[in-house]
Amino acid sequence: MIMLAYIIPNIYLFSRIWKLFIAREYKVVYVFVYIVVVSIYPLSGIIGNNAIRNCLEAISPYLLPFYLYLFLFILAFDIFLVFNLFFKFLPKSRLKNPQFMKYGLLTLIFAPTLVVIAGVINYNTIRISEYSIEVPARQSTATSLKIVFVADFHIDKNTPESLIHRFVTKTNSVSPDIVLFAGDIVEGRNIDELKSRTDILKQISATYGVFGVLGNHEYYRGQEKGGFFVNAGIELLRDTVIVVADRFSLAGRLDSHFEKRKTVEELLQTAADTLPLIMMDHRPTELHEVAKTKTDIQVSGHTHNGQLFPINIMLRRMYVLSYGYRKIENTNFFVTSGIRLWRYPVRTVSKSEIVTVNVKFVK
Repeated sequence: MIMLAYIIPNIYLFSRIWKLFIAREYKVVYVFVYIVVVSIYPLSGIIGNNAIRNCLEAISPYLLPFYLYLFLFILAFDIFLVFNLFFKFLPKSRLKNPQFMKYGLLTLIFAPTLVVIAGVINYNTIRISEYSIEVPARQSTATSLKIVFVADFHIDKNTPESLIHRFVTKTNSVSPDIVLFAGDIVEGRNIDELKSRTDILKQISATYGVFGVLGNHEYYRGQEKGGFFVNAGIELLRDTVIVVADRFSLAGRLDSHFEKRKTVEELLQTAADTLPLIMMDHRPTELHEVAKTKTDIQVSGHTHNGQLFPINIMLRRMYVLSYGYRKIENTNFFVTSGIRLWRYPVRTVSKSEIVTVNVKFVK
């Protein structure tokens, strides 16, 4: 599917650049260069030589975002040409001028490149997003709670240890009462390869502890046994509800990929009515169903807030809440854009974030 989404737009790009910006004497060079560059992505997954493959794999994650924005710039220029037929912004002779073609091609190359560079910088900058809400205390003696939650870490053997150190330092700097990992935390299959990273995560300090749930990528990578989470000092909740320090209830749902996942009603049958209830669910689905229960707060991830424009716009139509905060009936929903990404290390929308929720329990 990804390859199809890669090939079809490239046919359009090749033909439009050929027609609009390539002078006759450079057409052979253009064909050669375009084929070489466009082949990097598919070849990175099949070439046998380790050194060459490593080089191609280092480049290929940036190519799809580059081609996405190259496609959008060409599309925008084609739309401009349609309007130009009627309003004559530029004479036809100007469009065929060699100088116009040369600078148009340079713009076409450098504009998407700058967008991708900005997206890489944005991706590697961890920010803290902060919210404040009020929740009924019921019979709890707690007056406040500082929640820190993250999702979509996608940790594997290539995840820089320096990044995990930065995350732990930032998390501890806000003195959380509880830290929640809302799924897609681990990407690698071999947990022994990740020991140095789980050792860093163990340094998280929170009054009531550190908890997590499984996401779809834990399902894909066979991490449902939770060995990574045990090593990282994260208590994993698999369709269970616990009471934390007699002050609030915490529920953790299995990702919807798991066949035996309970319905939200089944999960909350044992939840106390006398305490505030916080829920972790990797995907922000079934929000209206959850809003009909006694859940006070739900935290989710998964969406990455689209990661790349204009995917974020499409996600807004797919989810009731694809990013941010919304209160539905009496339930406060939070969806993070995630602290990291899967596969393509570029963010042109949203941010790599740690979310802090300051909860005030009111009588």
